[in-house]
Amino acid sequence: MSKISWRPGTQIYPLPAVLVTCGDKPENWNMLTVAWTGTICSDPAMCYVSVRPERASYPLIKENMEFTINLTTVEMARATDWAGVRSGRDYNKWKETGLTPLPGEKVASPTIEESPISIECRVKTIMNLGSHDMFTADVVNVRADSRYIDPETGRFALEKANLLAYSHGFYHSLGDIIGKFGFSVQKKQD
Repeated sequence: MSKISWRPGTQIYPLPAVLVTCGDKPENWNMLTVAWTGTICSDPAMCYVSVRPERASYPLIKENMEFTINLTTVEMARATDWAGVRSGRDYNKWKETGLTPLPGEKVASPTIEESPISIECRVKTIMNLGSHDMFTADVVNVRADSRYIDPETGRFALEKANLLAYSHGFYHSLGDIIGKFGFSVQKKQD
């Protein structure tokens, strides 16, 4: 195997392909597809999304200082892609994708009923980074689809949701589980 130097870029893949919902009332609720997202801190729970200022959702997030991150599934792939290549200035994305908005519980932005998990966020800071501005946020509420919660253990089995990932221009389903955290050092049972 040999490696060559390649042009500098953001080659950290795969990433979650999420739908970020925003707006403070049903008349202006919107969504956009985001792959530049992730966890910042677990305690307190914080995350981020990076959004181009020219996106129709950008001023809604900036004005309201709230958004919701909705994880997507393979079944939501077409809607996820569509919401990323069409503008909320020109289309009602809810009508066009067939996704169902639900009012947020702790924020004004909606959640998506079809999403297995929705993370309601309140913006702490906005950082101008170049092509994108990064919105760092406190997680103020998480709404989970009860279908994926084991009634006996209370464990959230997110791996059963058939999550969607994004890698270098393509969408993928997540593969088989190959181990759990710490499996490489776990003592084998006789």
